[in-house]
Formats: sequence, structure tokens, C-alpha cells
Amino acid sequence: MLFVLLQILALSTYFTYLKFPRSQYLTSASQVSASLLEVRNSFTKHWNLGKSNEDLQKENIRLRKDIPSSFMRIDNKWVKVKDSLYEQQYEYTAAQVINSTVQKRNNYFTINIGRKQGIKIGQGVFSDKGIVGIIHNTSEHYAVVKSVLTADINIDVIIEPSGAFGLLKWNGKDPRRGSINGISNDMKIKKWSKVVTRGGSGNFPRGLMVGKIEKLEPIEGKPLWEVTFIYSENYRSLQNVYVIKNLLRKEQQDLENLIPEEEEGANNQ
Repeated sequence: MLFVLLQILALSTYFTYLKFPRSQYLTSASQVSASLLEVRNSFTKHWNLGKSNEDLQKENIRLRKDIPSSFMRIDNKWVKVKDSLYEQQYEYTAAQVINSTVQKRNNYFTINIGRKQGIKIGQGVFSDKGIVGIIHNTSEHYAVVKSVLTADINIDVIIEPSGAFGLLKWNGKDPRRGSINGISNDMKIKKWSKVVTRGGSGNFPRGLMVGKIEKLEPIEGKPLWEVTFIYSENYRSLQNVYVIKNLLRKEQQDLENLIPEEEEGANNQ
């Protein structure tokens, strides 16, 4: 014990009065402390990541409820009056993707919310980067989403700022690229123009990001462009999404169902 006490005293004196050994000791101690803090921070970030993502999704929902695209105007007079001019049209529910595919001809993914959370067939689904699909089926606690990477997704989109609109399609090959059907070749469209949702079907509000135009080629024998765009979302790494509830969708559908169908043979006259 006496030897240990003398050894400690000798080392303390050595590091206290000699500058170089002291600086080396302090540097080493700092490096060890920094390494320990870095390891602790990595573990802390890992364990808190789920909670951070959940908090971020809640904040995004709160902010989206305040943006103009979530509301519809109920008074056409351009006068600044109370907020009763607007009525909320869209609500959002956060979810996580727990299973997905991108390699098949028709791709689906599963999210961790279902009928118990008010999820219904036909509701749109999007991420922070862009749209991802439409609710295909539901159970009590889960829902299956038909991805935009399917053959018959048929989402109406619009190209800004030209105003040209058509239907989103996928060729079943590249999960990073989609196409748009029905764009007339007399429309002037620039490369890298934004593709956003048109909002006509009621699944999505107008203006949600879809992607950017990569190229246009004329379709032989038709007055149309073959339009290819790059999706804004990378569906291989999709994790956090939002399900859209259109509070006025039923009213729109009921009204549109009253449109009379053409009588048989009318097109032949």
C-alpha cells in the first residue's frame, strides 16, 4: 500500500511539473472521453430515432393542416374576412411501411395502421418527397397500399407550369421512372418541369409532388408525347408515409354519379 501511494504521488508530480507528459496525458484523456461520448451518442440516436420520426410526422401533419391545399374556399368573394371563408377538406394520418416490394410488375406495401385508425380503401398515400400509392385493402390494424409501381394505378397528374395533364403510368421496369399518358404534342413542355397531382379524383389534394420530367419523345402515328419522368420518392427506401382522408370526397362522388351516361348508340350518330 505504501508503494502504491508513493507511485501515485510520483506520477502526480511528474505530470504536474513537466509540460510535455502533461499535455500528452490530457490529450489522451480527451480522446478517450470523446470516443466514449461518440459511442453513447450513437446508441442514444439509435434508440431515440423511432420517437424522433414519430414526433416529426406529427409536426408535419400539424403543418399540413394549415396549408391552403388542405382547405377549400366556400366564398368566392375576394374579401379579407374571418377564417370561415375556408373549410378543411383533408386530414392526414401518419404510418410506417413494414413490408414492401419494388421488383414485381405490380407492387404493394403494407403499413401499420388499418380500419381502427379510420383507414379506408381508395385513400391516397404520400411521403415527404411525393405520392406513393392508394389504399388497396384494410384489416383492423393494417392496410395494403397499391404502389404507383403498378400497371393500373391511373393517378391524374399535371405538369407545371404548362398545365398539361394526363394519367400516371408505370412500365414495370424501372422503379425510379414513370410515364404520363394523354399529353398532346402541341404542348410546350420543358425538361425538368415539375409533375404534381391534379386532385381531380379526390384521392390526393392538388399539388403534391410526383416527380420531374426527364424526356419527351413523339409517339409515331399519334398526336401525343411519350413523357418520361423521374419519381421524387425512392421507393426502395420508403419508410414513413401519410394517409389522406378527403372529408368531402363522398359529396364529390355522389354529385358526379348523377352525370347521365350516354345512351347506347349515341356515338354512332
